[in-house]
Amino acid sequence: MSFNNYENVLLEEPEEGIAVLTINRPKALNALNLATLKDIGDALREVKGREDIRVVIVTGSGAKSFVAGADIKEMQNDNVTEALKLSKLAHSSFGEIEHLPQFVIAAVNGYALGGGCELACSCDMRIASTNAKVGQPETGIIPGFGGTQRLTRVVGRGKAKELIATCDMIDAKEAYRIGLFDEIAEPEELMDKAIEIAHKIMKNAPLSVARAKYSVDRGADLPLDVAIDLESQIWGEMFDTQDQKEGMAAFVEKRPKHFTGK
Repeated sequence: MSFNNYENVLLEEPEEGIAVLTINRPKALNALNLATLKDIGDALREVKGREDIRVVIVTGSGAKSFVAGADIKEMQNDNVTEALKLSKLAHSSFGEIEHLPQFVIAAVNGYALGGGCELACSCDMRIASTNAKVGQPETGIIPGFGGTQRLTRVVGRGKAKELIATCDMIDAKEAYRIGLFDEIAEPEELMDKAIEIAHKIMKNAPLSVARAKYSVDRGADLPLDVAIDLESQIWGEMFDTQDQKEGMAAFVEKRPKHFTGK
């Protein structure tokens, strides 16, 4: 069952705290157009206020493609104004992932090219099937959905420049080697692997997962001394939570932890 009626994405009701967001344009290999980008942003904003959702898995419909890129057929005749509108909408929608308190896992099931690679890079981690292909094969333009920025933060400046300048499409094994993918699974095991990791995450305190995510993401954009101060501040604030008391008490008492997210 889906939360809401979206034309281009499916957002399923959570099972055991896990919600699945599926980009659902299989005939277009899940390519991103204005309507799809809007649906992604709207769906993620719907997730944000749901305390019963601990982890979100983002994937693509069908076996061939996670997201094959932006919809070239729709944007090939765009002018500057229309192109900027598309880029800004993508930045807004993908930015919702980084603003979520929930942990977001990309389950990359096939092609993740251009906007697909950029969507995956906005997630907290990336698990890929062995048949995945990834790259930034832009045609006559540069990446416009975060590729020059998020890809650089994931794989480093030199490798990001290489992938963007060559337009090379690399396989899952090479993407794993350079750190673009965090895990690889056989296609039929991809979602099971993502769910397995989700359950590991959900054993930990919701507030600590959310604040750790924020500290990593925010700190990456700050000078080290400022980022260290941010970490210390957040670390200290966690001592004013019930989950900190529960976690440390359970450790000392050698018993299971029971977190409440407070």
